[in-house]
Amino acid sequence: MNEPDHLWTAAAQLLRAQVSEAVMLSTFQDVRAIASSEGGLELLVPSGAIRERIATRYLPLVEEAFREIGFESELRIGVDPAPPPPADPSPHHTLIGPMVGSAAPALVPDAHAEREPAFADGMNPRYTFDAFVKGASNQFALAAALRVAETPGRSYNPLFIHGAAGLGKTHLLHAIGHYVHQNYAHYQVRYVSTETFLNEYVDAIRTNSTAMFKRRYREIDVLLIDDIQFMENKEGLQEEFFHTFNSLHGASKQIVISSDRSPDNIATLEERLRSRFNWGLTTDIQPPDLETRLAILRNKAERDHTQVPNDVAEFIASNITTNIRELEGALIRVTAFASLNHTAITLPLAEELLAPMLHDNSPQIVHPQRIIEVVAEYYKYPVEALRGKSRQRPLVIARQVAMFVMRELTDLSYPAIAREFGGRDHTTVIHAVEKVQQLMKERHQVYDQVTALVARFKSGV
Repeated sequence: MNEPDHLWTAAAQLLRAQVSEAVMLSTFQDVRAIASSEGGLELLVPSGAIRERIATRYLPLVEEAFREIGFESELRIGVDPAPPPPADPSPHHTLIGPMVGSAAPALVPDAHAEREPAFADGMNPRYTFDAFVKGASNQFALAAALRVAETPGRSYNPLFIHGAAGLGKTHLLHAIGHYVHQNYAHYQVRYVSTETFLNEYVDAIRTNSTAMFKRRYREIDVLLIDDIQFMENKEGLQEEFFHTFNSLHGASKQIVISSDRSPDNIATLEERLRSRFNWGLTTDIQPPDLETRLAILRNKAERDHTQVPNDVAEFIASNITTNIRELEGALIRVTAFASLNHTAITLPLAEELLAPMLHDNSPQIVHPQRIIEVVAEYYKYPVEALRGKSRQRPLVIARQVAMFVMRELTDLSYPAIAREFGGRDHTTVIHAVEKVQQLMKERHQVYDQVTALVARFKSGV
C-alpha cells in the first residue's frame, strides 16, 4: 500500500466515527487516494454526484480528519476516470473497512441484507412535506416547519415541536431536512436523535476526540434534533448541548427540536436550556381529527397503490383515534390479508380482522425488552441472536419482525429501536419496518406470524 493509500485509510477510520454507516457506504466506500500532480493529495471518487456531495456536505469533516493524522498539504477531490471494478479491487483501491488483501473480504454478498439504501444523511425519503397530511391538529406546526425550511436561520429559531408519539414530529424534522437539501445545496444539514447525540458525545470523551465532536455539530447550518426529552437527568449532555445551541444560534444557524412535551414540562431540564428553547416558536401537534385520520388512510393507500372502500376507511378512522402508527398499522393488516388471499377489501373483513385490536382500547404498556424476549421465543432464537450481527436469512426475518412489532406497539423512535438491537443505525429499522410491511402482503407465513405476535401483546402477555 503506497503513501496516499495509507493516508486515506487512516483518515477514513476517523471519518467513520463522524458519519453514519449509510453515509460511509454511499459516499466514501469507493474513494481512493493518489498523489496530486500539483502537490498534496487527490481523492478520486466514482462520479461527479459524489464529488459534489462531499464538497458541499462533508468536506470540512474530511479536511479535519486529515489534519488529525498530521496531513496539512493541499487536498483535492476529483472524479476517477477509470474506477476499478468492485469485484476485483486493484492494490490502489482502498475500501473503507478491512484492507484489501486481508483475510476477511471488505464486502460479502449478504452483508447488506438488513441495510436500507443510503438516504441523504440517514433521513427517511418518505418523510417529505408532500407526504405529510395536513389537518386542523397539525396545520400550525406544518406551516412553521415550512417557513423554517424556506428561510433557515431567519424564521422561528429555534423551532420546538412537541406532541405525543406517532403524530408526525419526526416526519416534519425529516421534511425540513429534505427541503433544505434540495433548495440550499451548499448548506450542511444534520438530523440526529438525542440518543445518538449522547452516544457520540460519550464516544468522543472515551476516544479523546471532543474537539472533533464539537466541530461536527457547531459547523453546520441546520441541526434537527429529535426526542430532546431524553436529555432529562443527563447534566453533562445538557451542558454540551447548551454550548452547541449557543454556538449555532449565535451564528444564525437553524435549530429544530422535537419532544413529547413542551419545554416547560420537561422536569429536570436546566433552566437556561428551557429559556433558550422558548426563544423561538413552540408549537404542538394534537391527535388528528376524523377528517385528518381519513386523509391519512387515503394517502397511505395511494402510496401503496391500494384501493380502500370508503366504508372501510371510515371504520378504521372511527375506531383508532389517537396514534397514526396504529392507524396505518390497521390499514396494513387489512390490505395485506386481502392481497394474500386475493379477496376484496370489505367492511365485514375489516371488522373481523381488527376485532382483536379494537376489543380493548385501553393502552397496553409493552417494554421493548419483553418484545425481544417474546419474539425470540416465538422464533426459537436466543435473545442475544436477535441483538447480534448474524445475517442468516431466517434470523434476519425474525429480527425485522421484532423491529416492526416494536415500532407498532411502543412509542420508541427509529433510533431508540435501533439501540435496543445492539446499537444499529436507525436506517436499518426503517428498512426492517418497510420490509415486513411488504412481506405481509406476499407471504401468508409472515402475515400470520406478525398478527399472532401483535395479538399476543394486545391481550396483555
